[in-house]
Amino acid sequence: MKYGIALVLALTTGFAQAALDWDTALNGAQRSEANKARDEFRHPRETLEFFGLSEGMTVLEVAPGGGWYTEVIAPLVAGNGTFYAAHGSLNPPSSYYRNSLGKFLQKLAAEQDLYGSVIVTQLQPPAEMTAAPAGSVDLAVAFRNVHSWMRGDVLEPTFKAVYTALKPGGRFGIVQHRAKPGTDVEAMKASGYVTEDYVIAAAKKAGFELVERSEVNANPKDTADHPDGVWNLPPSFRAGDTNRDKYQAIGESDRMTLLFARPAK
Repeated sequence: MKYGIALVLALTTGFAQAALDWDTALNGAQRSEANKARDEFRHPRETLEFFGLSEGMTVLEVAPGGGWYTEVIAPLVAGNGTFYAAHGSLNPPSSYYRNSLGKFLQKLAAEQDLYGSVIVTQLQPPAEMTAAPAGSVDLAVAFRNVHSWMRGDVLEPTFKAVYTALKPGGRFGIVQHRAKPGTDVEAMKASGYVTEDYVIAAAKKAGFELVERSEVNANPKDTADHPDGVWNLPPSFRAGDTNRDKYQAIGESDRMTLLFARPAK
């Protein structure tokens, strides 16, 4: 059923998958060789198609960080949709967020032809809560952010902000490092790995319905129990050369890929 949602959206909304510029999205000059090499683990086309990304949509990327997925989404939406990138506040609680936003804006400015239509918004709960105009978004996506929102105690308001931005019936796709069932909350925060049950429960609390799961980003080699959590694995290699060959052989983390929806009514 990996492509079932995309097909349903295409049939029921009139969006046409064939019009998306996947060649530029995956192979364009905006992507470095290092970023392309991570496609092996991140599966951007398969993931976005599972989420139902289609021509003409209004898309929201939540917490785009350095813009790895922004590079892929922008060519798909340019000229046939609207793209909101909800980054951090201009007045964030720490310099980390300010630096991250600054680098992201520099990235967009460097390739105006590609990124000129990207609308950057600020989502920094509780001060900044408008990721996109209320009820305007067809598809929101978030990649490996849930653990950070948990650590900052902002998971609930972040999910609420996404819910508000979505149209009734709009979809919310999440990719997140996956913890073993039964892992406690503090261990999740420390390791970066979160259980599927926890993510699903948090999304349901915000009002979402679970639509479908995919194993497109699963990695059975990952035991999810490393000393420094997910950051032992590539591309971080937090332990340096210690056990580097071991972590390289595992590859990037095992990840859940979940699709939620704001109820149509």
